[in-house]
This record gives sequence, C-alpha cells and structure tokens, in this order.
Amino acid sequence: MTRDTTRRAVLASVLAAGSAGLAASEAADLLDSFAPLSGEAWDAADRSLPETVESPHGAATVARDEFGVPQIEADAEPAAYFAVGYCQAFDRLFAMDLQRRVMRGRLSEVIGEATLDSDEFNVAMGFADAAEATWEVVAETRAGPLVEAFADGVNAAMDDLPLPLEFELIGYDPEPWTPVDSMLMEKQISWTLTGSFSELRRALVADRLGAERAETLFPKRYDHDYPILDGTETRLGEADVAARRQNADAGEGADPVDPALTDWLSGFESPTGVGSNSWVVSGEHTESGTPIVAYDPHLSLQAPPLWYEQSVETPERSVRGATFSGVPFVIAGANDRGAWSFTNLGADVLDCYRYEIDDAGDRYRYDGESRDFEVDERETIPVAGGEDRELRVRRTVHGPLIEREGRTVGVAWTGHTATRTTAAIEAYGRSEGIDDLLAATRDFDLPTQNLVYADADGRTLYFATGRLPIRRIDGEVVDGDRIFDGSAGEGDWAGFEPFGESSWEGFVPFAEKPHAIDPDVLSTANQRPIDDPIHYVGVDYAAPYRGARIADRLAEAAGGGGEGDSGDEGSTDPDFHRALQNDVRDGRAAELVPELVEAVRDRHGFDPPVIDAANDLDEWDYRMRRDSRAALVFARYLPKFRERVFGPAFSDADLGEEYYPSDWTLARLPDDDPLFDGRSRGDLAVAALRDALDEIGAAGSEDWDRYGDYNTTRAMSHPLGGEAPFLNYEELPADGSPATVKNYRVESAVGSSWRMAVRPGTDATAVLPGGNSGDYFSEHYDDQLRRWLDNDQRPMPLGAGGDPVVRFEPSTEGSQ
Repeated sequence: MTRDTTRRAVLASVLAAGSAGLAASEAADLLDSFAPLSGEAWDAADRSLPETVESPHGAATVARDEFGVPQIEADAEPAAYFAVGYCQAFDRLFAMDLQRRVMRGRLSEVIGEATLDSDEFNVAMGFADAAEATWEVVAETRAGPLVEAFADGVNAAMDDLPLPLEFELIGYDPEPWTPVDSMLMEKQISWTLTGSFSELRRALVADRLGAERAETLFPKRYDHDYPILDGTETRLGEADVAARRQNADAGEGADPVDPALTDWLSGFESPTGVGSNSWVVSGEHTESGTPIVAYDPHLSLQAPPLWYEQSVETPERSVRGATFSGVPFVIAGANDRGAWSFTNLGADVLDCYRYEIDDAGDRYRYDGESRDFEVDERETIPVAGGEDRELRVRRTVHGPLIEREGRTVGVAWTGHTATRTTAAIEAYGRSEGIDDLLAATRDFDLPTQNLVYADADGRTLYFATGRLPIRRIDGEVVDGDRIFDGSAGEGDWAGFEPFGESSWEGFVPFAEKPHAIDPDVLSTANQRPIDDPIHYVGVDYAAPYRGARIADRLAEAAGGGGEGDSGDEGSTDPDFHRALQNDVRDGRAAELVPELVEAVRDRHGFDPPVIDAANDLDEWDYRMRRDSRAALVFARYLPKFRERVFGPAFSDADLGEEYYPSDWTLARLPDDDPLFDGRSRGDLAVAALRDALDEIGAAGSEDWDRYGDYNTTRAMSHPLGGEAPFLNYEELPADGSPATVKNYRVESAVGSSWRMAVRPGTDATAVLPGGNSGDYFSEHYDDQLRRWLDNDQRPMPLGAGGDPVVRFEPSTEGSQ
C-alpha cells in the first residue's frame, strides 16, 4: 500500500466517524466525487496554530478561550490586526475565499457550469469594481493600514499552514488575500441586506392583478401600532424640520420589466425573511442601573456560521464581538465603554431604470441626447470543465445595465459607489461614548440599518444608518418604489458617482434620518421606523409579529403594561432579556388558529384525526416548541391554507407562490374578498387542515410526531454538504418559526445567526449557531450548536485572554 493510499484510508475513517453513521468505505466513495485526494488532505486533518509566527507589524499574542475564540493582545494596532488576519484564515479560510469568488463572479472557475448564472449576475453588477473604488477611499483613513495588516496576516497563514480540507476536495489553491477582498466582503454584507428588486415584482403584480388589487394585497404600510419610534423621542435639534415629501404618487403605473428577467434577478436577493431583533432598555429599567442591549440578527444559517467571534486588546481599544469572515473589525459587539447592534432598516437604496437603446446596443438615450455606454466591453468568466463564457458589460450614468436574453434593466445601488462603512466600524471599536458613535455613524454609508447602542455612562441611542437617496421627477420629490424612465432623467440621485466617489449631496441629511437620543425602552424587528417620516425611507418592512411581541414584553417588564408573559415590573436583568430572545409565541397562530378551530366545530362528520387536531390546537398556547404536536400541525397547516386561498387566482395570473401576500394580509382578508371567489373561508381552512394531516401522516408517525421532528437543523448545511454530508451539522430538533422572536426558518435556512446580551462596561454573553471554527476536524466546529438551540449563552468577557497559544514576533525586516 502506497503512502498516499494509507493516508486516504485513514482520512476516510476519520470522516466516517463524524458523518452520521457513514461507513469508512462510503465516506471514501463520497470523496471520489471531488478532486483526487493527495497527502495534503491528511495534512488538513491535523491543522494547528504554530507556537510562534513572524510578523512584519510587530509583537502580539493570541490566547483562545474554551470555545476557540481568539483573544488577541498587542501594543500596536497593525500588529493586532495582522494576528486577526492570521486567526481568521486559520479558522475560516475556505468561507472567506468562497465569498470573494461569489462576489467577483469566479465561482464557476472552480465549480463548473452549475454556478454560471451567479457569476454572470455578479460580474454584470460590478461588485469587484465597487470594492476597488471603496478601497481607494478607505486606504486613506485610519482603518486603511489595519486592513493592509489584516491581509498580510491572512497571506502569512496561507503560506505557513496546510489548507483546509475543502480546498483539497474541490482541487484548487486560493489566491493571496488583498485589502480589496475585505472591501468586497463589505459589499457582500450590504447586498445581502439591501439588494432588493421589489419594485420589479410590484410592477409585475400590479400588471397581472390590477393596481388597486395589488395595493390591497401588498400594502406599502402595514396597519399596526408598533413602529420603532412613536414620535415622542428626543432627536438632534437640527432635525426639527417640516415634512418635505411631495408628489409621492408621481410616475407610478409603469409597465413591468420582462417577467423572466424579473424572476431571474429576484433569485439573487436575500433569502426570504432575512431580518433581526434588537432592543435596548435604559438603566431606569434594569436591576443594576446599567442599560442592557440585546441582539440577534436573522441571516442565513450554515456550517460554519456567517459570524466569527474575536477579541482585540490594544492601547487604543478593548473590543469583542462578531464580524464576518474576511472583515477585520468587530461589526456587532462591545468595547469597554459601549455596545452596539444592527437590524435591517428595510430602506429602498436600489432603483431600476428603463432606457431607449439603439438597435446595435451600443448607445442609450439620457437627458435628451444619445450616449455611449460608459463601459462596453467583454469579460470572460472561466468555467472548470467547460467552455469559458463571455459576458458583455455595459454601464450607464446610474450604474450597471443588466441583460438577460435581450431584455435589459438599469440598476442604481448605493453600494456601487465608494463607501466608508469600514472606517465607521473601525471607529466603533475604539469609541468612548455616544458622541464618538454619532461621529462614526456619519461615515456609515451602507448597509442601511437600525443602529441600537448603549454605553457605560447610561446613554442610549437609536439611529438609521446609511445613505438614503432623494429622487425627483420634473423637480418634484417622489418615492422610489417604481421603475423610472432613465432616458428621461427620472429618479436621478444628485451627487451619486457609481464606481467612483460620490458627494452624497442628493441624499437625506444625517440629522433628518429616523433617530432617537437617550430612548428609555426601544426595540427593532424590521418594522417601519416611524409613522410619519420626514423623507421616504422604503416600503419593505416586516409584518409586526416579532416587533409587537418584543414591545409588549418590554413594556410590561418596564412597568408600562403590555401583553404577554410577566417580568419583574419596572426592572429587568440579563436573564430576562435572554429569556425574551428565547420567546417562541407565534402571533400568526393567535390570529389564525381560533377561526380554524371554529370552522371544524361548525361542521360535522369529520374523521377523528381532524377532531383531535382541532382539539390540540384549541388547547395550544401558540408557542412553537420542538416538543409540541400542535405546533407541528400549525406549521404544516399554514402553507396549505396559503395555497388554498392564494393559489387559484395567482396561478391564473401566472404568478408563483413566491409572489403570495404576507401572512399578515392572509389573516385580515375579509370573507367577501375576491380571492375567495364564492368559496367559504372556513371550508378552505378545514381543507387545508386535512392537507396538513395528510402530509404529516405521509411522513410517517415515527418521523413527524412533534414539531421538532420537522423543524430540525438539517437546513444548516455546509456549502459542500450536498456532496460531502459529513461537513453538515448534526440534525437536531429546533424551536421557533419565521414569526417568533426566537427566529428559525427551516424552509429557507434563516434564523438567529448570533445572539448577545450586554451590559455596557460590565458583563456580556453570546452564542453562535455552530462553532467559531470552520475546520471540520476542530473541536470548535460545532461545539456551540446545542447551546444555540437552547439559547444557553456563554460569557463574552473583555480584556486579554489566558495563556498565549501563539506569539507573533517581529520579523527581521521589522515593522512595515
């Protein structure tokens, strides 16, 4: 037996041990579907950090806590961030490389033709060029040298260490990391949170169903009493201005963009339901007298997690929290003075444009004249095992022109220009109070977020971050939820320079964005920020199920009444806030289950299973617990009821289920709504219950008996988990639903991607959905998964760690 054959057999045995019962021979067969294995695959099973590393940026040490979180200490900031880059590459190099390949449109180069659509979209959108423009600006800020040191650390780790197993499975080596790659990660985060083609879908729905019908089924504003701000909060004095929105309806009713192009573009938006929870209570309502910030962002769940936890201690900062792989600085976390978090604002920062284009496709009309496209060239997309693909890239004054089978649409997105968010995030980490936070937030260009903050001085803050465009048609301010006539100059953003540096003169002034200074109790759950905004923000807000539940429980705990479970009136502690993060009451069930139970009882002659299900639902507390039979029935009933109600009319309009209205709308449809078309709402509810019971029975009583049998962690897969299932996490039962505070969506693999609860300047706790390491062979690959399922958070202390496991020593060349 050859040396490599021996290594292969041992590796297959190691993989089988953690692969849900696969035999060693089966694991070896799986590996055959990837690249031929070499000795480097065995090296990947034994990766470890060296005791000493040479650093051109100076001395640093790294300790690692019991969950593998790097705790980095250095006297010089560049030395610290060289060590950060080294640690991130050790733990997450494959995730870092995969994301930059996605954003650069170079996934097919290593995967093949299956990812060509993704590459064509990302190349056409020009994310890499936008990252280049951003780096030119960030390089001149205080953050620039630290980003460069981070990149040096990543590349040193690539040189020093064996590559992670995934590179051997696919069969390629990563290229050196650059500062532009870190800016590309900023673009990737921003696109995930703000990249929306919803105006294209709205136009298509209005065309197919009629404008009036579309407005009824897809209201731009949900009618509820739970905005983030109630209008009584203290604001910056300069923001005390009269409302300026004018002529909001001008330009509506444009013809839709080609449905095939609309559907294709919609495939590159965020997964359905991406959102988050955050809240802050002042010291007036805590036992300690110190404010508390609680946070759980709802993003894609996968192995390894999106978030990476780290701690950095230097004379300039003491910061710990979560960032994304490839981003040097803590994005959401705490330093020794304050704590900050972000939820998605739902702002409209992307516009779509039609143009008159000549027959040759070389010129377009804009502002009364014919113009050449600002970029008109062919880009080659390499394809592993196939023919390379050529893509024509064209851009207008607004940004990219996206083409699909001869159909085009222009796109303007605030992320296409140079943004300074990296500099803002760096400044957050060394901030000393609310004034520093406000100053840094002025540079937070994208993504548009709900910033929630509190500090050790007892100050609290809410601010809508990011640049909000002001659109005009014929000089009048209009909303952005429409398709603009680009050739007529509709909807231009003054001062916007795509793929360059913008002046931002045509954007909402900082002090006029939604905000509150020193709010007493405030929560965000992606609902609309304020009832009567000074400026148009957007229309893509979440139904208020989560927001209402959080607000009610906080109000009750703070002594203001409210619906829900009781807390210690007027006073809360971190345990209360972690318990609220664990809340699984589903407001949709409270609205829809009573009518279903009544419909069953109003009718006779049902089989015992239908009666039993109705009785279970009637006795249920509407909590989506993993051990609940009623939660399982409701979870499978709801999609069946949606299909029964919306299916016929939407099918006739050639609109798929991805276009169905929200559950908030479904719960409020009157009995005489045209969608029922003479059908009884009660009859449809009972039929949907039968459908659900048939599905549950078909799954087998031993398989689906309780909610946790269906609602499992199976959705939290590794990018290569389809071909190499041993890389996926263990399948375990989970609590929560799309509408619960403890958020989990098994159908879309979205949910609470990080949780933390912080008392600024004192203690903090956190948990990740999996582990901090992306190395399958590490004990920290999934050591927090069960803790995450129970929201069993572990301490997140500030300051230096324990005994160093790595020492970074100045290289003979000295500091750069």
